[in-house]
Amino acid sequence: MSMFESFRKLIGEFGEGDKHPHHFDEDDYRVAAAALLVHTAAIDGNISDAERVKLHDVIKQRFNLDDAATDELVAEATEVEEQAVDLYHFTARLNRSLDEQGRVRLVEMMWQIVYADGKVTEFEDNLVWRAADLLGVSGHERIALRKRVAGQEDETA
Repeated sequence: MSMFESFRKLIGEFGEGDKHPHHFDEDDYRVAAAALLVHTAAIDGNISDAERVKLHDVIKQRFNLDDAATDELVAEATEVEEQAVDLYHFTARLNRSLDEQGRVRLVEMMWQIVYADGKVTEFEDNLVWRAADLLGVSGHERIALRKRVAGQEDETA
């Protein structure tokens, strides 16, 4: 079973899988944002429990959703992420939907997922760099966000 299949199975157990209709439109920027965050959690080949919890918490807080809607959004985002060819698929939609502050916040959310398990892999670092570049977030801002999130994670550890 692939990592994504096991993750989808886990999400399905929380949200009853495909037994209910999708509530998020395919062009809803939240699906693209959540898919980018799922991709961030999965990029190093393993979605840890800490990353899974952080993914749920970040999406729930950022989009002001209840647990059921959060699980549903993550499940839909996981499906979309598996079908995507590249990052541009997500970032193009996000660039159309989010202002600069929203795009910066998304890069910060990516760092929160990356730091959830306490370590940053080269794959994760490269992914955030590429996504930030595609989202028009400067290298200076990306690095500042990384330092801020790393500092917050150190305080909660």
